[in-house]
Amino acid sequence: MATFPCFRETTLPRTSVDLPVSVDRDAPVPLTVQLGNRLRAAMRDGTLKSGERLPSTRALARQLAVSRTVVTEAYQQLYAEGWLDGRHGSGTYVADVVVHAPSPPAAPAVPPAPAGPAVSTRPSGAAGAARSGAVPPAFSAGNGAAPAGPVIDLRPGRPWVHDYDRAAWRRAWRAAADLPPGDDPDPYGLPRLREALAEHLRKTRAVAVGPENIMVTRGTGNGLDLVAATLLRPGDRAGVEDPGYRVAGNVFAARGAEIVPCPVDREGVVVEGLPGDLRVLYTTPAHQYPLGGRLPIPRRERLLAWARRTGAIVVEDDYDAEFRYDVAPLPALHCLDPGRVVLLGTLSKSLAPDVGVGWLVAAPDLLAAVARTRNDLADRTGGPAQQAVAVLLERGDLDRHLRRMRLEYARRRAVVVDALGPLVSGDTAGLHVMIEVPPAAVPLVVARAAERGVLVDWTENPRRGDRPRGHGLVLGYGSASLTEVRRGAAVIAELVAAWRDGEGRKGEAQAEPGRRGESGRGAGEGGREKTGGDGRGPERTPGVARLADKSRMTF
Repeated sequence: MATFPCFRETTLPRTSVDLPVSVDRDAPVPLTVQLGNRLRAAMRDGTLKSGERLPSTRALARQLAVSRTVVTEAYQQLYAEGWLDGRHGSGTYVADVVVHAPSPPAAPAVPPAPAGPAVSTRPSGAAGAARSGAVPPAFSAGNGAAPAGPVIDLRPGRPWVHDYDRAAWRRAWRAAADLPPGDDPDPYGLPRLREALAEHLRKTRAVAVGPENIMVTRGTGNGLDLVAATLLRPGDRAGVEDPGYRVAGNVFAARGAEIVPCPVDREGVVVEGLPGDLRVLYTTPAHQYPLGGRLPIPRRERLLAWARRTGAIVVEDDYDAEFRYDVAPLPALHCLDPGRVVLLGTLSKSLAPDVGVGWLVAAPDLLAAVARTRNDLADRTGGPAQQAVAVLLERGDLDRHLRRMRLEYARRRAVVVDALGPLVSGDTAGLHVMIEVPPAAVPLVVARAAERGVLVDWTENPRRGDRPRGHGLVLGYGSASLTEVRRGAAVIAELVAAWRDGEGRKGEAQAEPGRRGESGRGAGEGGREKTGGDGRGPERTPGVARLADKSRMTF
């Protein structure tokens, strides 16, 4: 029978279930799509239960009188969406599918909800509270207690570190332990690792550089700090994306720079909004954090033209570039102008954060200046970690791990997109997406989700000082299991739907007095304002309705 990669060990029963499905050869829908739809429906309604073993592709193809390819492709699609799971050589099983019952009828509106916890993401720290106001029924006040069940952490910025090749991992660290400790570490890093990184970047990012262009760092933050210490003087102006990676601003501020927030949109940094006196600009063109855009080629060209005109250095954080879905990767910005762009990379997402190895790619003259700064600061990357990573790269173990994790993350992404549909944006790459929600709803959804044990972040977090250049939730699917991602996304979808339904009922209730006024004493009688063109009267319930009116956003 067909097998699929990344099956986890399980003790599921080996007896397969008889599938009550059929296909119609005369229907215009392809047989593979028909079969996938029927299996998906059976898992949604509970006909197929979690842990049940499906027939082999050969057996099911014989039962349906179709080719084995039809069944294999249907199974593969369902596996990619997270509906199927199993063990290599043992069979194909229904994954731990959560079937949600319809929500009960809504109760009357309740008093304003108290402040609830919001959460942070790639930036660290707790977040703010929900805004007060009239709250739709599903957002009834809680008592502030911790959730009764386990917490599902869907905050972005962390990878899945539980599935890795243990044999390759042990082999790499044994090889590192066999080498004697060094007494004079090279500020550029181990030549062996720099050569391996040059080959890795050539194959994965089309960055054609040699070891002389590469410095081994402890990660993106360390590389950014070395660049800042080399290039910035007190009072220099340093641009950061707004909203964006909070640590970048912290690093520049610690080196005495004046922080300049630079606007971003769905595609990344807005070049026309950049001032002409920046010394350094930090940007994430591969997958902007947190809005999720990728900088298109025409805008990359305009950005580099701006940098050449103003003399600024562009620091490119290659954030999430390893994980792309449905679209071909764009070449690194560094490739377009190696003399003007410093490229930063890390293994924190592709392998694990505590490995503590990253890289800095720059022109040789600039890299030499950074190396002198590094010597002055007595800053180094640990030798054993560098040796272990070199072994993983040389043997191809890291490449195999990346291919395996791309498939796993694609499954989790598919679950999020399936649950939240058109609300999702920024899903072409990386380990997080943005869920577009009206600004009035965002803090309440975050707070209510936290009460139900689901942690997410949002783009306008007052504790971080972000300004509302984009409104929505930031949902990460890297560090949670497939089942947890499915459950968490379902909770978010339910809360957003409850908000939408509550706002619709509130709008209908407010429109009715306006219609009565038009047919009775008149819209302007008694010194009252006229009813607006949208049919709603001037006297509106405070709180949620007022904030929703301010947002002017619809689902």
